[in-house]
Amino acid sequence: MIVNHVLSNKSVKLAGLVLDLFCTAFVDVAKDLGVPSYIFFASGAAFLGSMLYLPYRFDKGGVTYKPTDPDSIIPSYINPVPSRVLPSLLFHDGGYSTFVSHARKFKEAKGIIVNTFAELESHAVNYLNGEAGVPHVYTVGPVVDHKGNSPVADGNQREEIMNWLDAQPQKSVVFLCFGSQGSFGVPQLKEIALGLEQSGQRFLWSIRRPPSQESLNPGEVNDFSELLPEGFLGRTKNVGFICGWAPQVEVLAHKATGAFVSHCGWNSILESTWYGVPVVTWPLYGEQQINAFQLVKDAGVAIEMKMDYRKDGGEVVKADQVAKAVKDVIEGASDVKSKVKAMSETGRKALLEGGSSYVAFETLVGVLSGNKA
Repeated sequence: MIVNHVLSNKSVKLAGLVLDLFCTAFVDVAKDLGVPSYIFFASGAAFLGSMLYLPYRFDKGGVTYKPTDPDSIIPSYINPVPSRVLPSLLFHDGGYSTFVSHARKFKEAKGIIVNTFAELESHAVNYLNGEAGVPHVYTVGPVVDHKGNSPVADGNQREEIMNWLDAQPQKSVVFLCFGSQGSFGVPQLKEIALGLEQSGQRFLWSIRRPPSQESLNPGEVNDFSELLPEGFLGRTKNVGFICGWAPQVEVLAHKATGAFVSHCGWNSILESTWYGVPVVTWPLYGEQQINAFQLVKDAGVAIEMKMDYRKDGGEVVKADQVAKAVKDVIEGASDVKSKVKAMSETGRKALLEGGSSYVAFETLVGVLSGNKA
């Protein structure tokens, strides 16, 4: 039906199809239309490289990974990759074969558009663009929503948060936020709370209620005292602010924000990099564990809280570990801070005329325009 509709519309010249990374079946639709397809890859270039490596591994007899396997040499990463940080889907036959199938389709596309900038992942980008059989990779990022609009945004809550930040010293606040799907059980929330209190640092903490039988998604919290240690809210009222939803981009842009305890989703990584805020890694699901590994070990722009934590793994990170990571990132970590600051400046330059992402996007537009001729 899609093919017939496009072919019947004589007023529109189709230059190609830009496809989500999980919509690779439409590569064949593009072939039917006689136009090229391009994959839009919303995560990083290194993770893209790990996916493109899977068919090669599979064809050599590689079976599903196990968390206990030895470290793997994956060409898009500088350091050997611990199996425990690979996406959970790769530990199961169905998930592994699905990733292999998508990766094979990636190689049939004419190009892959990646939300990153070449300088952030120079090793991965150089590998991908020098590897036979890999379509050209266009690094057009960082693509960041600077308005940070949210359909659940609470105007009053936002104002309270920003007013509180305005009253804090520069780069003194640790921001804890774990994405729209990020939540913890009560035991872990209590350990985080005790760790923050023990650290003595200022904090802004976004808490979501874990999914319930009625809803698969995390929900809003009506009474934070039900989830946190007794007396915690009173003891920390002068140094901490606890909320449900938080305007993440605005918080990261604020001069008072000194660190970001994050689930390491790729959008959050790009946002924190853009604003020069060092990350403390606490991945939960998806490819976040390998993102955390990349930030800490390959790029050196993050502090490790955990790299292999999994939301469904049953682990409870203790207060002492939380306190140490939070204190280290605010009071120390000078090397990480300087790297993040430099990368922030580089990322902004990448989007300016003549910058790496500007040139990549300009090249992509030229290719697409040529497809219409």
